[in-house]
Amino acid sequence: MRPSIRLLAAISHGRSSKLKKPAISLDHFIQRGRVLAFWREVVRALNKIPPSATRNELHDYARQEFERHREVTDLAHIRYLLSTGKSEFETMRRYIDEQVTS
Repeated sequence: MRPSIRLLAAISHGRSSKLKKPAISLDHFIQRGRVLAFWREVVRALNKIPPSATRNELHDYARQEFERHREVTDLAHIRYLLSTGKSEFETMRRYIDEQVTS
């Protein structure tokens, strides 16, 4: 091994990086993707509403719900929250569609 590579290996091996996060499982990775896709769907739907106090309130509510459950790591609980969130969103989407078509 070249001396420069050995030096880099010794330096990086001796220090742990603060930027490294623990690896997540494949199931967590997939659920994370689903949650992010759901968030984007919510934001896109809310952006269809003309700028108003209602739009801001709905966006704030959605963001607070996502933030409130940010630290959940149990897969069953994540799936439950996603399912419940989608049900609530369908109700909200009906309201959004009424606002857009009015």
